[in-house]
Amino acid sequence: MSKLQIIDLHVSVEGKEILKGVNLELNTGEFHVVMGPNGTGKSTLAATIMGHYKYQVTSGQILLDGEDVLAMSVDERSRKGLFLAMQYPSEITGVTNSDFIKTAMHARLPEGETLPLLKFIRSLDKACEELKMREDLPHRYVNEGFSGGEKKRNEILQMKLLKPKFAILDEIDSGLDVDALRIVGENVNAMKSSEFGSLIITHYERLLDYIKADYVHILMNGVVVKSGGLELMEKVDKEGYDWLKEELGLDELDDGPNISGNILGTCALKESMDKGDK
Repeated sequence: MSKLQIIDLHVSVEGKEILKGVNLELNTGEFHVVMGPNGTGKSTLAATIMGHYKYQVTSGQILLDGEDVLAMSVDERSRKGLFLAMQYPSEITGVTNSDFIKTAMHARLPEGETLPLLKFIRSLDKACEELKMREDLPHRYVNEGFSGGEKKRNEILQMKLLKPKFAILDEIDSGLDVDALRIVGENVNAMKSSEFGSLIITHYERLLDYIKADYVHILMNGVVVKSGGLELMEKVDKEGYDWLKEELGLDELDDGPNISGNILGTCALKESMDKGDK
């Protein structure tokens, strides 16, 4: 069993504090849902865990099995077992899905080991079939010309093959029709095990018809203000957040900078450029 700890995390973007002391603890075998109004820091939390350069951690810790995640590069965080499924996946022209995923899988192998090609092809074909993706997907450029639903399923395809310890799923349900939502939800839920857990950011209860969550956390004004079970999500789905703001005596929410999902996709590219890689 692995553990991901977020301890009194404070994060600023462009000089404005967005996260103001977030505390969460996840174990593999657990699914945690994070909800909250727009502009309260949900995507900021996801981007910070994965190491986006635009997000400045001013205090606090992120630990993965006791190791300091904040001291790791983006690619090291990934190899250690963290994965981010983006709300707005980027397109990568000229790179096929099969090459992209195979390279990522190779990067996780111990030095000197290689991934047998036949084993990779069988795993990729099986995952594509389970996600009901087009047969030509391995040869298509990453997300280029994909529909919104195809892009979301492609994120889950990568997750299934990379087998991280923890996946941060940033609104993977947005833009999905009923059938695609069921397919995505069932595939995520099937991964739940003593070796896999997830932090699921969503606005909608409908996703949890297929993903069996263990905990629900409400993020408001940059802090987790309430945690509970599925009954908490059901109450929010029916009544919104006004009851909670009134119960906790919170003022109106102060929206932070709008950092789009496309910008979130630039974190690894930025880091590579800073190192002078081509």
